[in-house]
Amino acid sequence: MQPMLTHWLAADQRKKILLLRHGQIETATNEKRFIGQIDLPLSVVGKAQAAYWQSCLASLALGSVVASPLSRCLETARIVTGGQCEIETIPGLREIGLGQWEGVRVSEVKSRWADAYRQRGLDMAGFRPPDGESFLDLKKRVVPAFEAAVEKSDSPVLVVTHAGVIRMLLCQILGMPTENLFRISLGYGALTLIDLNAGGYCVQALNLLPS
Repeated sequence: MQPMLTHWLAADQRKKILLLRHGQIETATNEKRFIGQIDLPLSVVGKAQAAYWQSCLASLALGSVVASPLSRCLETARIVTGGQCEIETIPGLREIGLGQWEGVRVSEVKSRWADAYRQRGLDMAGFRPPDGESFLDLKKRVVPAFEAAVEKSDSPVLVVTHAGVIRMLLCQILGMPTENLFRISLGYGALTLIDLNAGGYCVQALNLLPS
């Protein structure tokens, strides 16, 4: 992986953005839950995923590092950088807010909020859980926060954030309808590589996983 990253960084003068999803999180059970802004730490596996990227990036000089303020992203960023870089937290890069559904098992949501859950399936982009955000709401706050952070950052910039955030950014960059966000696969610890020049953003690699 390191030779590929080195080649990409040296390829031209465009600004380079490493967009990294945080590592796997620690959950109380294996049953699927709605996880948005609830603040969960990395699991042992998640720490190992971050350590993999630390080994790949150790010899590469990062210009700047920004992250969501949630602990799973900050912990990932600290491991990846070996504690050697200042990390700027960007509140706008937090994961989608799921309101009353935060941390609730999917099976329980289907039972307690049956009508709302059906509405979500019919309008994935615009649906808001009770007291929560829609993916369109998320996109409206994430895109300007990301662009502002990248504009003022030195290249290459490492951005550590969440799957929902990255999917919204990729929908924007690729011109994809927001409702198609789950067609983009993003594993825990997945790295996406983006160039920026006068013509805009260009995705160079997607969903590179720790091995």
